[in-house]
Amino acid sequence: MGVEKAGSQADETRVIAVHYWAAAKSAAGVAGDDLPVEGPLRLTEVVRRAVALHPGSRLADVLEVCSVLVGERPVSAEDPDDVMVPPGATVEFLPPFAGG
Repeated sequence: MGVEKAGSQADETRVIAVHYWAAAKSAAGVAGDDLPVEGPLRLTEVVRRAVALHPGSRLADVLEVCSVLVGERPVSAEDPDDVMVPPGATVEFLPPFAGG
């Protein structure tokens, strides 16, 4: 059983965890998705895959205006084609909030 457990832990790190907040969560209809990966992805590809999981939703429009964290690092000001997201990372999409 130890081998199976080790294998399942390795499988768990071969995903990028995507978390949606507020309007993004509402648009997706879920709090998050796990994207299976074989290696690092550009943030652009993470967004494309996330949107593809929710066809017919307004998720693409909402994600365009979101602040983005990869792990704890804000990356919203960076070109999403230049941001690499490694397996095991968490990507958080935070829409603008009213108030402030």
